[in-house]
Amino acid sequence: MLGDGNKVPALVVPLSDGTTVNLGAPGRPLVLYFYPKDDTSGCTKEAQDFTELADDFTKAGVKVVGLSRDPMKKHDKFIAKYDLKVPLASDEDGRVSDTFGTWVEKSMYGRKYMGMERATYLIAADGRIVKSWRKVKVPGHAAEVLKAAIAG
Repeated sequence: MLGDGNKVPALVVPLSDGTTVNLGAPGRPLVLYFYPKDDTSGCTKEAQDFTELADDFTKAGVKVVGLSRDPMKKHDKFIAKYDLKVPLASDEDGRVSDTFGTWVEKSMYGRKYMGMERATYLIAADGRIVKSWRKVKVPGHAAEVLKAAIAG
């Protein structure tokens, strides 16, 4: 599990906008947020919140990427449906979420299952984790991350 101060390994991830990002050396500050599933209420709200602040993140020189285990085709539909301005990454093989420790055992109505923990990482240009948020609650989260990103 990676946390504040840790160096992210060189993981190259393809993004929905046709580019790639090396999480271990993104070249500029990067916000990487993990979310459970496209087109569900909490995940949609989180993506919309980051989209609303996308210009502010860009002005601060920070790239924002959302990541789930959904396939890229599902991401494309999600982006189009809600006009999202933040690129999404697919972690179908689980290598990124396993590295960050965000693929965890969850429980709902007494049933245990594996799923994505909602978590966000602010990663410096050199791949060092500046700040991490685990077990994220969506309301106000994107604004809190922006504030931290601007503060550096």
